[in-house]
Amino acid sequence: MRRIRSLGLAWAAASLLAGTAAAQSTAPAPGVYVYEGGAGTLEIRPDGRFKIDTVGANFHTCNLEGRIAQGRGQVSQSACVLSFRPGKDGLTVGTNQSDQCQESCGMRATFVGEYIRPAPACVPTTVGATRKAFKRQYDAKQYAQAQATLAPVLAECEKTLSWLDKGWIRNDLALAQVRAGDKAACLKTLAPLADDAAASDKDIQEGYPPSDADAWLRVVRATRTNLKLCR
Repeated sequence: MRRIRSLGLAWAAASLLAGTAAAQSTAPAPGVYVYEGGAGTLEIRPDGRFKIDTVGANFHTCNLEGRIAQGRGQVSQSACVLSFRPGKDGLTVGTNQSDQCQESCGMRATFVGEYIRPAPACVPTTVGATRKAFKRQYDAKQYAQAQATLAPVLAECEKTLSWLDKGWIRNDLALAQVRAGDKAACLKTLAPLADDAAASDKDIQEGYPPSDADAWLRVVRATRTNLKLCR
């Protein structure tokens, strides 16, 4: 089951980060970055404008936007200032002004942490277009083509897909596989979801915040149905 992140630890880490990053900050490269675990995005435009949207436990959100100057991000109409540190796969975003920045977030949400520069096929808008193409092929009963369209998303975008998107994509791909007559592939695709599918609804509800539980139960119930088809 999905574990809820400790925001206290995240803010503490961000405070330490910001102190050292201030002197090292350089203008981050423009583009779209995906928040760790696929839980949001950071968009940096060529003119220095930035926008952050993240989702935390129970669907609480953070929404910040502003402008980057001298490697630091000033949030619009706020005392919140962000630091950007280059990393192996993208950027680390931090701040030492957690109180002011938290005003842009729900209680269970945060934006500090790692943002990955996704592969072209894994940019959220591209993933959305791929899933629409898959559905067109599936609805047309072109199951082999549908598999070929969707399978690379799971293979290449593991780090940048949200937990819910991964669950639904696995179920969609498994359906195409079983319709194409490949039950073994169907079972393999759904294997990471099998433990939750075997749990009771009550177990799921007790393991997640309320809104997360409702969303994940829909995935779990679909998985239970599709596992029966695979077998």
